[in-house]
Amino acid sequence: MVTLDQIKSLREATGLSVMQVKKALEEADGDPAKALALLKKKSKDVAAKKADRKFNAGAMAAYIHNKGAVGAMVELLCETDFVSGNEGFQKLVYDIALHVAAANPEFNTLADITDAVKESTRELFIKEVEGKPKDLQEKILQGKLDAYFKERVLAEQMFVKNPDITITDLINESIHKFGEKIAVGRFVRFSIK
Repeated sequence: MVTLDQIKSLREATGLSVMQVKKALEEADGDPAKALALLKKKSKDVAAKKADRKFNAGAMAAYIHNKGAVGAMVELLCETDFVSGNEGFQKLVYDIALHVAAANPEFNTLADITDAVKESTRELFIKEVEGKPKDLQEKILQGKLDAYFKERVLAEQMFVKNPDITITDLINESIHKFGEKIAVGRFVRFSIK
C-alpha cells in the first residue's frame, strides 16, 4: 500500500506529477529507492523518444560566484515558450550555469571533442602506459581517456548539487518532468584568475 507521505516525499524529490510518482511507487511495492530507480529509467526512455524533436524556445541564465571572480552563462533549449517560461525550467538553467562556474567544463557533449584533441590527448597518455603489460595497455589507455574526458564534458560531469547524477541525468529528468526535448545549447565560463 502506497501512502500519501511516500507520494509527497518522492514528488518533492523528483518534481514529477503525483500520478507518475504514485505509479512508480506502486510498481516498486512502496519502496522509494526502487521507485526512484524506475523513474530514472523512465526519464531516459522519455528523453530517447523526444530526441528528434525541434527546439523552438529556450532560456539563458548567468551565475556569478566568489565576489565576481568566476561567472558562467548557459543557454538551455526546449520546444515551447510555455516550458521556457516555467519557474522550474528557469531554475534548471540557473543550476546548470552554477555547475558550469564550479566545474569548468571544456566541451558540451562527447561529440564536440575534435579528432585533433582526442589524438593529442591519446598521445599524452600513451607515455603513461608504456611500462604496463602489453596486453593491458590499450584497456588502460582507454580508461584514462574516458576518465579525462568525463571530467571535461558538461554532459558527462557529475552535477555539483547532486553528485549521484550527471548533467545528462538532470536533463533527462527534466525532459520527463516537462514533457519536452531539452538540451544545453551553449555555455561560457569566465574567470578573473
